[in-house]
Amino acid sequence: MDSPYMHWAKTFQAARYPLAISGIKGLSVAELGATIDDLELDGAAGYGYRELIAAIAAATGVEAGRVVLATGTSGANHLVFAALLSEGDEVLLEHPVYEPIEMLARHLGATITSIPRRRENGFRIDPDDVAKAVTGKTKLIVLSNLHNPTAIATDDATLRALGEIARRAGARVVVDEAYLDAAFGEGPPTASLLGDVFVTTTSLTKVYGLGGLRCGWIVADPALAERLWQLKNLFGVNEVHPGSRLALKAFANRSAILARARRIVDANRSQWLAFVARRDDLDVVPSAFGTTSFPRVLSGAADRLCTLLRERYETSLVPGRFFGLANHVRIGLCGDPEMFGAGLERLERALDELKRAG
Repeated sequence: MDSPYMHWAKTFQAARYPLAISGIKGLSVAELGATIDDLELDGAAGYGYRELIAAIAAATGVEAGRVVLATGTSGANHLVFAALLSEGDEVLLEHPVYEPIEMLARHLGATITSIPRRRENGFRIDPDDVAKAVTGKTKLIVLSNLHNPTAIATDDATLRALGEIARRAGARVVVDEAYLDAAFGEGPPTASLLGDVFVTTTSLTKVYGLGGLRCGWIVADPALAERLWQLKNLFGVNEVHPGSRLALKAFANRSAILARARRIVDANRSQWLAFVARRDDLDVVPSAFGTTSFPRVLSGAADRLCTLLRERYETSLVPGRFFGLANHVRIGLCGDPEMFGAGLERLERALDELKRAG
């Protein structure tokens, strides 16, 4: 009934050089294009701010009746799991996995079967592994796309194969797409467009730089969407209306906001790839997309590196143990590029120190 990772993130992630952060640096109100006149403190009661739902549906390419609002992607995942899982049901989860998703499934009484994302396969999902793991108790096949922590994309063909496996098993595929917009239209499609067997979750947090709005949503078939709205009545009454209005502003300025995100990620990815190219103590599977990378530490223990960085170099990385691979770390490519470069300098000094220490 807890998440060690989230506790760590709330108490140890912050640093002068926060390379642990996986979401684009926050937008200012001016960058959002909002003014005080865009805000109202109270809105009409009902099932979500209609204008915002319409904007999400249009951006996704689905009908508005498929969209359910939630409190961030985490709130969306919770709502979906709570609606679809009963105690004793089986969930197939990718590995490495974002730990709060696993802990949520366990909290709801599900049993977990891990589906490997193998380093030798570029951390990609193999549908054959999924097909072999499915049983009569399987209710959900869950993955993130782009994958958290590696940022590897799951392509259209693989998604369709997973959908067919789920259909045959009477299960659903839940795809956490919190990072998908960081493919900037050049990666896989949203699984929302691939059929009713898919349920997707996402938010404005990671790629838009608007985590403070806590604007998340689910896309599901209309019948499930209605179930989710009804279940949500147990968790709260109405959305935060000022937040919904600001989120609507983000959709009005979506192109400019995503262009800003791409400039930041591209600049930092260029620095990161140049950095790892000269290091023989990091093993990296590069991704063309996303806001994160998940290198394996070859010189000393990854936890030791994270501790050294925090205590001596004012820099944070996420220990890979929170994703199930203790010899890795997750680095975020999404802060101010000047700060990111300074953080890499400190990472280099820490790696060199570990090398010297043996």
